[in-house]
Amino acid sequence: MFRHVRNFALAAFAAASLLGAGAAQAAFPERPITLIVPWAAGGGTDAVARQVALQLERDLKQPVNVVNRTGGSGVVGHQAIASAAPDGYTFGLITLEITLMHWVGLTDLTYEKYTPLALVNQDYAAIHVKSDSSFKNVKELFAHIKANPNKLTASGTGQGGSWHVALAGLMQADGVSPGTIRWVPSTGAATALTDLAAGGIDFVSCSMPEAEALLKAGRIRSLVFFSPKRAPNFPDVPTTEEATGHKWHKGVWRGFAAPKGLPPEIAKQYETAIKKVWDSDEFKEFMTRRGFDVIWMDGAKYGEFMKADDKDNGEALKSLGLAK
Repeated sequence: MFRHVRNFALAAFAAASLLGAGAAQAAFPERPITLIVPWAAGGGTDAVARQVALQLERDLKQPVNVVNRTGGSGVVGHQAIASAAPDGYTFGLITLEITLMHWVGLTDLTYEKYTPLALVNQDYAAIHVKSDSSFKNVKELFAHIKANPNKLTASGTGQGGSWHVALAGLMQADGVSPGTIRWVPSTGAATALTDLAAGGIDFVSCSMPEAEALLKAGRIRSLVFFSPKRAPNFPDVPTTEEATGHKWHKGVWRGFAAPKGLPPEIAKQYETAIKKVWDSDEFKEFMTRRGFDVIWMDGAKYGEFMKADDKDNGEALKSLGLAK
C-alpha cells in the first residue's frame, strides 16, 4: 500500500515538474533583456536598434535595454554578443563587419558564433562621379581604369571597409584589378563625397542615402546601383546587372542575432516578434525617414546570407591584398 502511494506521489511530482518547466519556458521573458549594439550611440545602427527595442518591449512585455559596446573597429561589441549566455536575455544587432573583421586579422570571431534571428536592413553601394565627369556609365569608367592603371582615385570609407570591398568585388567580376585604382582612405562617405564634389577625387563608392543631398543638388551623378532592383528615389540609375551583366549586389547590412546555442523555441519567438516590428507602419516610416532600405530574411535565410557574404568579402579583400 505504501509503495503504491509513494509511486503515485512520485508520478504526480514528475508531472508537476514537467508542467512547471513548460510554464517557465512559455513565460519567456521573465525579466529585462539586453540588446547590445557594437557601434556608438547616435549612429545609424544604434538608431535602428533603439527603434526595434522600443517596439519589442510592447510585444514581449519586458524592458529591452540597449547597451552600446564600442571599440576595436566593432570587435568589442560583436564579441560581447557572441560571449553572452545563450538564454535569450542578451542579443544584439550585428553588422556587415562580422564578415570582414576576421579576414583582416582583427579577430577570430565569425558569423558562425551566432544564432541568426532576422535581417532587417541593407543599404546597397553605388558608384558616384562629379556631375561634369566625362564618364557616362560604369563600363566607361572601368575601361578607363583598365587602360590607365593607378591613375584614378576613389574613396568612400577606410582601407578595406564596406564600400571599398563592394567596389573591389564589382571590379573583379568585370575583369578589372581592384589594385589598379588609388584608394584614398576617409573617415566616412560624407568626407569622401565632399572631396568628390570639390574635384579632389575621381569617384566614390557609398550608399545612395549618403549621397542623396549632393545628388539632388546636381553636384554629383550615380553610375550604378549595387542592388537587384533600382532605387525608388533614383529610378534612372541602373543596377549592376543592367549596367555590367554581373549579379554583384553588395552593401552594408544590419541584422539581429543571439549567442550560438540559443534554444530554438526562443529563437522562433524572437523571429516572430521582430517580424511583427518589421511589418509595422511605425518601423517602415522610421526607416524611410532615416533613408534606410528595409529587407526581411528569417533566421535560416539570414544565416545562409551571412555565409555567402563572408565568402564574397573574403575574396574581395584577397584581391586588394588585405586578407591575412
